[in-house]
Amino acid sequence: MVIGNPANGLRWLWISAAVVAADYATKAAMLAAFHPGEERPFTSFFSLILTFNSGAAFSLLADADGWQRWFFAAIAVGAAILITWLLKRGGSAMYCLGLALILGGALGNVWDRLTIGRVVDFLLFHYERWSWPAFNVADSAISVGAALLIVDSFRHRHAGDARPRVPTGGN
Repeated sequence: MVIGNPANGLRWLWISAAVVAADYATKAAMLAAFHPGEERPFTSFFSLILTFNSGAAFSLLADADGWQRWFFAAIAVGAAILITWLLKRGGSAMYCLGLALILGGALGNVWDRLTIGRVVDFLLFHYERWSWPAFNVADSAISVGAALLIVDSFRHRHAGDARPRVPTGGN
């Protein structure tokens, strides 16, 4: 299904708002119930832990002097503007859902950067001594949204795209 009406493309902003609300609620609950660094195992491979990330994904630039807070916030705001414009243009349902999830995740994390200076992370998957970096609802939405965009790029061909030429043989 392709959405051509710009107003229909913006209807996806409700999904972004839901992601922001879920992200904010879960982070607020963690901040209220946990002390920094506190971990509560739920299974042999999953725990809740209150941790903070002043960097980007996988703590990229987390040890910088503080400039990264504003740098990553500016990137997120710029991405939010671009994504809103892309949503206004419309597209397939999968494409718009992917964009809406990425937008909600970006706004959820930028809220943390602007209000407390770092992102709250709390979901931790681990096995024996190995663990995936802790993440949050916003990060999950961004990852799922990116996966949807990748899948959509393989399954959707726009009407104006050039088709490969079929050799006709002869001289």
